[in-house]
Amino acid sequence: MARVKTPAPAPAPQSTECPTCKGSGQVSRTVRVGSKHRVVGQQAGLCLTCLGSGDAPAE
Repeated sequence: MARVKTPAPAPAPQSTECPTCKGSGQVSRTVRVGSKHRVVGQQAGLCLTCLGSGDAPAE
């Protein structure tokens, strides 16, 4: 009986950090209040480019 070679698993792709959030997964969002939409500060928001993972999306 001949042995069947199984292919070696492919190496895992190296992940690069997201250019928008610099790998943190969070970005600053401006908070506006009132009818005149005055700015009162900033809060942390989810990065929409990488969806909070910190890894650059696949092309």
